[in-house]
Amino acid sequence: MGQKTLSVLLKVIICLIGVCGLVIYLAVIPMYGNMLVEKYPEYAGAYQPWITFIWITAIPCYIDMFLVWRIADNIGRDNSFSRKNAAYLKWISFITAADSLAFFVVNIIFVMVNISHPGVALASLIVVFFGVAVCVISAALSHLVMKAALLQEENELTI
Repeated sequence: MGQKTLSVLLKVIICLIGVCGLVIYLAVIPMYGNMLVEKYPEYAGAYQPWITFIWITAIPCYIDMFLVWRIADNIGRDNSFSRKNAAYLKWISFITAADSLAFFVVNIIFVMVNISHPGVALASLIVVFFGVAVCVISAALSHLVMKAALLQEENELTI
């Protein structure tokens, strides 16, 4: 598979993930929230804080997808192992770590102010776990891409 083909494939996947994310954030989660409010009216006051919080957590996800798009652009230009891609991956790692930490802290706060159920907070640890996994993978890839970029620059200077 060529660099251009890989770049186009990555961009198609990013677009599909973005559309799926929009459907989940704008349709599925509100629908599920409304269903829970109908079933458990005592949590009706928690709907708006939760939906706002979930929509805010979508922002870092879409920033990360924009950075992955930039990496796909660089791959299409046959510049896979570059300092730019290493920096993009490092930013993805930082953004994902911050989003995971915020998700965890806000869940604890919601439990403490009684607008969440402890079971929901425990279940949300799965989201935090995946966020931390993406953070660690992005940091490791950033390190490897930087080493490869430095090695490539060193080889280009060799006569």
